[in-house]
Amino acid sequence: MSAYDDKVWLARYDEGQPASLTPEYDSALAMFRATVARVPDADALRYFDGRISFAELDRLTDAFAAGITAEGFRPGERVAIFAQNVPQFVIAQVGTWKAGGIAVSINPMNKQRELAELLADSGATVLVALQSLHRDVAAHVLADSAVRTVVTTSELDFRTRDEPAVFAGVERLSCPGTIDLLDLLRTHRDTAPPRVSLGPDDIAFLTYTSGTTGPPKGAMTTHRNVVFNAQTYRDWIGIGPDDVVLGIAPLFHITGLVGHIAISLLTGAPLVLMHRLDPALTLDVAEAEGATFTVGSITVFIALMNAPNAEKSKLATLTKVYSGGAPIPPSTVEAFRAAFGHYIHNIYGLTETTSPSHGVPFHAEAPVDPASGALSVGVPVYDTVVRIVDDEGNELPVGETGELVTAGPQVVAGYWNKPEETAKALPGGVLHTGDVGYMDAEGWFYIVDRKKDQINAGGYKIWPREVEDVLYEHPAVREAAVVGVPDEYRGETVKAFVSLRAGATATPEEIIAFAKERMAAYKYPRQVEVLDEIPKTVSGKVLRRELRTRR
Repeated sequence: MSAYDDKVWLARYDEGQPASLTPEYDSALAMFRATVARVPDADALRYFDGRISFAELDRLTDAFAAGITAEGFRPGERVAIFAQNVPQFVIAQVGTWKAGGIAVSINPMNKQRELAELLADSGATVLVALQSLHRDVAAHVLADSAVRTVVTTSELDFRTRDEPAVFAGVERLSCPGTIDLLDLLRTHRDTAPPRVSLGPDDIAFLTYTSGTTGPPKGAMTTHRNVVFNAQTYRDWIGIGPDDVVLGIAPLFHITGLVGHIAISLLTGAPLVLMHRLDPALTLDVAEAEGATFTVGSITVFIALMNAPNAEKSKLATLTKVYSGGAPIPPSTVEAFRAAFGHYIHNIYGLTETTSPSHGVPFHAEAPVDPASGALSVGVPVYDTVVRIVDDEGNELPVGETGELVTAGPQVVAGYWNKPEETAKALPGGVLHTGDVGYMDAEGWFYIVDRKKDQINAGGYKIWPREVEDVLYEHPAVREAAVVGVPDEYRGETVKAFVSLRAGATATPEEIIAFAKERMAAYKYPRQVEVLDEIPKTVSGKVLRRELRTRR
């Protein structure tokens, strides 16, 4: 135990939280089956006017498993899922488990080179893809992959009412050489696949890192990891069958996989899907469905605040709001509360921690560090020990800044086919996160930034996060991202990229002056560039590497 673990437990007990969780199921599949038995007629998925009950999802996933097994799929093989937030994603994932396989989540924004890399790395033998993604991307790379079976599907399936704003221009496509998912499900309906046995240490899915610092790595997320953090979401926040989960995070991302799919499979709460994120539509759907819980990137909540129909009534029922995946400026939390009446609770984790390793207890509010202005990411969740260490791995005392090192049941088993990378990042099963932060005397943790993003300006160390938080206080700034760029005199200097709120104006000079009044002389940005949009990954992480190379 860490020298300051007692402070962490104290922070939890103050909020009435237990310190430990016992996994209730051996696998995510067993977790799902228990929910089917408990609430068979409850909605599992809602997709516009479409409804799929847990009993029907059980039948559909049986048919999927039986279908791919008939095509030659064997336990231990991988199924790549290349789709947006549609019911077919969940059908393929659970169906893969029923066939004894490992699901591979593929970012639907990936292009041919990226998809080819992931198919080669995972060795997937089955690909499930939206028809348009097959036509535009997958069809061009499959010949060089291990894929034997391709199942295609349309985002128009599993709903009946036209939604022109969402599906404008979308048509069903013919995909020669592939199996239509609806045909596969009809052919094998009421066919039970061979029973498989999955245990806690079996791999549930490969979740690929974003690759912002190098080639993507497939994190081996086990069934133990999934069950543990599904229970963490349930018990930490208080999610039950009467809740409605609003699916704003991409399902291929660890937040969507656990904070949307797994929590629904565990609790019996319906998961509301909307194909792609559209802020105005999201507000309308949240109101119509009575959504009560969601978790997503802070950039999504910023987009909701700036939607043309952003009215307080739209999110009246959405009382359980969590955000992770990107830093949260305190000013944005307050702006969201002013707009919709709800507090955004911070939650923090990585792909390698199966989503949360830290969180702000529900009904609590995260403190803001008075020195840096950073909002706390919370306290470690159940059974999780987090240490702050220096570059030599020595544990640092309270208040000192170093790398976060995390141990707990949510830490993944390693990286697929990458033993050297696993040994480097997860020595002894303990994750070296690459995030720099500290813990205060009350047990609250703060993230300063990524180690690799620190700016060295004339010997002064600057963390982009601190500069960004100040920029977010400017009334015209919608989003901000800060990087270090070459400078002849200082070696590096601070450059900020900002996007502006609709109807707002501000010159780079005005923004620089605003920051200069509020920051030490060495910290404020010497350069500001205004962009229509800050480049980000689909999960909301700023693509700093892309910004550094802009000319």
